[in-house]
Amino acid sequence: MYTVHEILQQKGPQFNTVDVSETVINAIGLMKTENFSYLIVFDKGEYVGIISERDYAHKVILNHKHSDTTKVREIMTTDLPVVALSTTGEECMVLMNASKSRYLPVFDDAVFKGIITIHDLMRETIREKQSTKNIPAEKFPQHYWI
Repeated sequence: MYTVHEILQQKGPQFNTVDVSETVINAIGLMKTENFSYLIVFDKGEYVGIISERDYAHKVILNHKHSDTTKVREIMTTDLPVVALSTTGEECMVLMNASKSRYLPVFDDAVFKGIITIHDLMRETIREKQSTKNIPAEKFPQHYWI
């Protein structure tokens, strides 16, 4: 079974970040431009949470707030379960299911390392199944991966 460390290595650096004081309209614009479903929120260089499409729908649209005046800090998610680099993909799946979360922040001691998403776990599970069953790569082409 693969670990969070291996997933983050495969995923590469994450540049989908936004400052806590940014407006929601700018954050959503960045998500659209870069085709992200979430942004990692920082305050003075420190990880403080994430903002996702779901946050926008539930906390802006449904609450009749204005995207151009609402700040990311007002709607971001801050209470996600946290995982370590040694956490397995299976443990992440169990944790995501139990917490009804699609994202897990990763820390090594107190140092933020990245975000694991449900899509990362699906991609790695497919890759693992493909390698253990000797399924040709063309059966799971890269462009089908989320």
